[in-house]
Amino acid sequence: MNKFNNIKKIIVKKPLKLDCGQTINNFPLAYETYGKLNDKKNNAILIFHALTGDQFASGINPITEKDGWWSNALGPGKAIDTDKYFIIAANVIGGCMGSFGPSDINPDTKKPYGTNFPVLTINDMVNAQYNLLEHFKIEKLFSVIGGSMGGMQVLQFVSNFPNKAFTAIPIACTASHSAQNIALNELGRQSIMADRNWEDGFYEEKKKQPDKGLAVARMAAHITYLSKAGLQEKFGRKLQERDDLKFSFDADFQIESYLRYQGSVFVDRFDANSYLYITRAMDYFDLTKRFDGNLSKAFENSDTRFFIISFTSDWLYPTSENREIVIALNAIGKNVGFVEISSDKGHDSFLLDVPDFLNTVKNFLNTSYKKIK
Repeated sequence: MNKFNNIKKIIVKKPLKLDCGQTINNFPLAYETYGKLNDKKNNAILIFHALTGDQFASGINPITEKDGWWSNALGPGKAIDTDKYFIIAANVIGGCMGSFGPSDINPDTKKPYGTNFPVLTINDMVNAQYNLLEHFKIEKLFSVIGGSMGGMQVLQFVSNFPNKAFTAIPIACTASHSAQNIALNELGRQSIMADRNWEDGFYEEKKKQPDKGLAVARMAAHITYLSKAGLQEKFGRKLQERDDLKFSFDADFQIESYLRYQGSVFVDRFDANSYLYITRAMDYFDLTKRFDGNLSKAFENSDTRFFIISFTSDWLYPTSENREIVIALNAIGKNVGFVEISSDKGHDSFLLDVPDFLNTVKNFLNTSYKKIK
């Protein structure tokens, strides 16, 4: 039985013109919901996931049987309170948790798409997810929220649909991917494509998996999600279950063992081609260029109230890049708040138990919600 048979999904029947020029239709969009939609349908929050996330933001993921990626923030009484709000989370197209992706069967070949799958953008992902508003007959969302790539989707959503969200919370993100981040993503892609089992992207039909390449890609990326101070505090130069160096290339240090573990468990839940396609979408993201070098124009038609959050130790999407969004919004007199949260946990701070961050999100949502009730 297909492991995705029992997950929630809609079939998007109307055509979606992609930025690459291709058009898709009758494609699956997998989603999950938390909480209850009220009678006025004004308590809905659409959350967007980051690179390796999915629709299972809270509770137990039925596919991986692990905790949802945002269990720290989402749930009854938590920062994003499921007793108060109705939360919708979708798996992006290009993903590997039930939405239309490279593992789907190409009707023309009767084989998995592999790298014949169309190259996607953040814009394509957001336009696909907009169909969930129509599915639930929601005229206007209370909020759109997301961190990292999820924050990019928040910005794109407000730009595409200026008056479809009362509030927006982009977290630890950017309006355009930097050269450094493109370089880091390329490192991950090349490690996958260098794996002898990659087979030019058609590994599934050959019953292979480029697991070693994908594991290395995950290891490299995981380093960028942490901070130097956080790594030093947690691991330092501590050895792995021994008192002295082994003088080999085994994992002498705890940090080596930790990274190897992160890589090994990742390949059990993620598809290598999805990793290629999603990182490519992130690299192509440039909202400033889309508006002829003027980021303010992306939001000039919007009445959405923004609240932008960054973290002191995030070197992947530093505070300076988050502030550029704030400046663009201030330049046209939009309603925008901004906070930089002190944390030594790096970019991953938005996924972890960082009380200042969680309290900040909760207070902003609660204060904003009083204004629409």
